[in-house]
Amino acid sequence: MTSEPSKTSALLALARKGPVRARDLDDAGIPRSYLTRLCEQGQLERVDRGLYRLADAPVTELTSVAEVAKQVPHGIVCLLSALQVHGLTTEVPHAVWLMIDRHARMPSIRYPALEVVRASGTARAHGVETRTIEGVEVKLTTPAKTVADCFRYRRHVGLDVAMDALKDYLRKRAGSVDALEQAARADRIYAFMKPYLEALV
Repeated sequence: MTSEPSKTSALLALARKGPVRARDLDDAGIPRSYLTRLCEQGQLERVDRGLYRLADAPVTELTSVAEVAKQVPHGIVCLLSALQVHGLTTEVPHAVWLMIDRHARMPSIRYPALEVVRASGTARAHGVETRTIEGVEVKLTTPAKTVADCFRYRRHVGLDVAMDALKDYLRKRAGSVDALEQAARADRIYAFMKPYLEALV
């Protein structure tokens, strides 16, 4: 049987890799009571129901993205949050933007704040990559798909944001024009986006 100090060490080692869910402890054979104990000792802090991190963990502009990905593993980081990850905007979104399946249940998290859009079929499956952010595997849209999504969801983010994203994508050579066209077709937005694209290339 693992001793108490060893379980404490194991839990802290887990937390050093990134945010920890209460259910992660079950796989590691650590009682959940250790979360409460380490919070009381000031070594961990509770971010949201069932989600914890090291009390002295550095908080970056992408911390909230990692925390959301940990809590909603089926979600895909998209739109303004994906622009931020890809370095295609200088703005820090007020919430984490997440794409979920059209029929999926709405995530019930209080923190960080969420903005949720829904998609299905090719519009959801096309242009998704996985990146490790602060120890968490995060699914997010590729640069090309992110730009296409900004046009598709322009009523949510604004056409000016979509235009700026397109300009940054082309200026920073974040991907090819072909990849952008494929993503726009997957989103069924190519006919709308084409004049804007042609004006810039």
